[in-house]
Amino acid sequence: MPETTRSSPIELELKRLDKRVEELIRAMNQLKEENRALRQRQEILAAEKTSLLHRNEQVRARVEAMIGRLKAMEHGA
Repeated sequence: MPETTRSSPIELELKRLDKRVEELIRAMNQLKEENRALRQRQEILAAEKTSLLHRNEQVRARVEAMIGRLKAMEHGA
C-alpha cells in the first residue's frame, strides 16, 4: 500500500497522544472552573458566617441586658 493511505504506528500513536492531551486540557479547564466556583462559594459562606456571628453577638448582648433588667426588677420588688 502507498504511504499516503496508511498511517504508520508512530502516526497512530501521535494521534492517540494528541487526543489524550486534548482530553486532559478539557479536564483541566473543567477543574479550573469548578475550583473558581468553589472559591467563590467559600467567600460567600465566609461572609455569611461573619454576619451570623455578628448577629449572634448582638442577640447575646440583648438577652444579657434583659436578664440584667429582670434581676434589677426582682431585687427592686
